[in-house]
Amino acid sequence: MATRRADVPARERLTRERIVDCAIALADVEGLDAVTIRRLAQDQGVTPMALYWHFKDKELLLDGVAERLLSQVRLPDPRPGTGDGAWHERLRAVLAELLVVLRAHPALADLVRGRILGCEAGLELSERAFAALKDAGFDVERRAQIGMQALHTMVLLVTTEPGQRVGNESAEAGAQRMRTKKAALQALSPGRYPNVLDCADPMTAAPSESEYFALGLDLFIAGVRGVRPPTSA
Repeated sequence: MATRRADVPARERLTRERIVDCAIALADVEGLDAVTIRRLAQDQGVTPMALYWHFKDKELLLDGVAERLLSQVRLPDPRPGTGDGAWHERLRAVLAELLVVLRAHPALADLVRGRILGCEAGLELSERAFAALKDAGFDVERRAQIGMQALHTMVLLVTTEPGQRVGNESAEAGAQRMRTKKAALQALSPGRYPNVLDCADPMTAAPSESEYFALGLDLFIAGVRGVRPPTSA
């Protein structure tokens, strides 16, 4: 007779993949601070030692979470031949795909900053970005700097998206916070701050997500193109 799942020891039922899945799901709902070995063990109905069998500590668990996120980035198919396609289009395409994943898990976006070079998926993404910057004519120092700026900018676009809730606040609490901010702006002197008043409404309203992220990408790419070495072809 086949062994029933309930008869299998919990430690054997748990896998690294399942633990990472649960950590991501928990962070999506309650934030990264909620992700602890003890909490995950409680949610799975096991002792913390069952999780330590797979991850020796929380930092290794977070490494696994970051690796999973980066493995979900669907990099554009490499074009045939080195350098085919405009370098800035290739760079934008890579960053756009990274944004897709980070936007799906905003509470975890900051994890990738210190871990992107710690897994194969992150290295592949970085290689594509650095290759595009090399084709643009940037020296190795500038390539490294721009690559780091690109990663920080994508994370910030996600973690500081207008209209996001703060912590675990409710939707109503978030809406009230924005109404209070808008009222404070509208109380400013129109003679002294006319341009701030002009922007009061859009600054306190959630923008179109597609427009917000597209503009962020466009601004970053335009900035990189603006500092491109003038001797480049």
